[in-house]
Amino acid sequence: MENEAARSNFIWDAIDQDLEKGRCQQVHTRFPPEPNGYLHIGHCKALVTDFGTAEKYGGLCNLRFDDTNPAKEDNEYAEGIKRDIEWLGFHWTGGLFYASDYYQRLYDIAEDFIKRGLAYVDELSADEMREYRGTLTTPGKNSPWRDRPMEENLDLFRRMKAGEFEEGKYILRAKIDMASPNMNMRDPAMYRILYKEHWRTGKEWCIYPMYDFAHPLSDAFEGITFSLCSLEFEDHRPLYDWFCEHAGFHKESLVDGKIYHGPRQIEFARLNITRTVMSKRHLRRLVEENYVSGWDDPRMPTLSAMRRRGYTGSAIRNFVEQVGLSKADSTVDVQMLEACVRADMEKMPRAMAVLNPLKVVFTNVSDDWQDTLTMENHPDFPEMGERNVTISKEIWIEQEDFMEEPPKKFFRLKPEGEVRLKGAYIIKCENIVKNEAGEIDHVECTIDLSSRSGSEGANRKVKGTIHWVNARDCAGFEARLYDQLMTEEWDTADAADKKDVTKFLSPDSLTVANGYCEHALVAAKEGDTFQFLRNGYFCKDRDSTEDHPVYNRVVSLKSSYKA
Repeated sequence: MENEAARSNFIWDAIDQDLEKGRCQQVHTRFPPEPNGYLHIGHCKALVTDFGTAEKYGGLCNLRFDDTNPAKEDNEYAEGIKRDIEWLGFHWTGGLFYASDYYQRLYDIAEDFIKRGLAYVDELSADEMREYRGTLTTPGKNSPWRDRPMEENLDLFRRMKAGEFEEGKYILRAKIDMASPNMNMRDPAMYRILYKEHWRTGKEWCIYPMYDFAHPLSDAFEGITFSLCSLEFEDHRPLYDWFCEHAGFHKESLVDGKIYHGPRQIEFARLNITRTVMSKRHLRRLVEENYVSGWDDPRMPTLSAMRRRGYTGSAIRNFVEQVGLSKADSTVDVQMLEACVRADMEKMPRAMAVLNPLKVVFTNVSDDWQDTLTMENHPDFPEMGERNVTISKEIWIEQEDFMEEPPKKFFRLKPEGEVRLKGAYIIKCENIVKNEAGEIDHVECTIDLSSRSGSEGANRKVKGTIHWVNARDCAGFEARLYDQLMTEEWDTADAADKKDVTKFLSPDSLTVANGYCEHALVAAKEGDTFQFLRNGYFCKDRDSTEDHPVYNRVVSLKSSYKA
């Protein structure tokens, strides 16, 4: 059933109005990531909004990499971003593009701006530029080079392109208004000298366009009708409109034979989640300084990490749709995300695994006794079939399912107490065997063979049921139990404290347990997901070997979150 939040929002209302007015004939959006890192959950709001809006209106959505900074960008990130988008179930129906595709066209526009007196070459130092720029309460000052003759500006810009000057010697700036109350309009930079080889264009260029210059014009080149982005770009909108207008894209220009008014930017609040880092800079530090095992460490908020942990793309999309779109900043409880994952996991097949094993030995059967039981793979989906599970004289149960001195309402295994083994028999604790240190080595029980599930004796009732694994027909495995990477203090810390992200790392974000599971789970493929009865949902990790399967806990079975 369609989510209520996904049925309408202020962006779609605005699009409906534009379509009714004839401002555009087709909805054409784009998702424009910078290939300088992996996508994380914070990017999903824009991603789902861009692609989802195009889907709703039967329009097009481009994937465009705004690759304007070769010092930080790499094809590895671009390929990872493509995988993430496809995992979420989206396709770039409008095509795949790169800002670097437009480098010559952007350069030509820059030269045209110079010729029309709309741009100039400046040689203030970085410190001088900050001083001349002014503050939020005081206007900026014109650069001494602002009125340089057009011919001289054009000559210097061409020599910048030819590689005649060192980095930082000159920049090209737009000539707008140094007294503007909007700091972005105070003669922003358009081009800088940068001797870095680009991952797509190689050494062809030594000057590169600034993001705020290339981004809106790339939208215009591609015929984007709606530029949907987060609120941090709201103050940039006048600048983006200025660049597009002066490049001729806000004058009902013809694009592919149709009247085009240029991209309309509409902003929405960013996605903030409790105990979750949304800064690429912070995330990169955690990776580079080995606080996590990599960008896809299952504790990370990157989509590659969530995919490895076992999250599903449909759960992520559902989460973003439930959060909805608004203009007001807010922070969503991370448990809401987990609830969406948990709801999507409900259809996963069941299996039994013991994380903290305690051996149980049956004293009233022979050493070679064994039985084969039939168990359903899912109680609500009979079409998922059944599986055979064996039981023998020795089994493993969870340590927490036995207590030597239990409280009054403890309904699991205890001295002289009875429990039913899931899908099998009723057993009774008769004796506790301890080692020399006084620790429990194993528990001796009798097994009621007449109480076998599926037989007449199965009707005998006991209050507790526990899961188990056949100790003589199982596999050892590693269970990685994940919690939030950040402590709760992260949410309330001020910006100054957050500069050192490592101060807020939770010591309990990863716990490793070595237990036993049904032998069939060894043959599962990487990414296969199961509900381990009473222990949560688990996904087979890529670190698994033939002799040592590794399972990540995707999410626990229960949460305190209430929608």
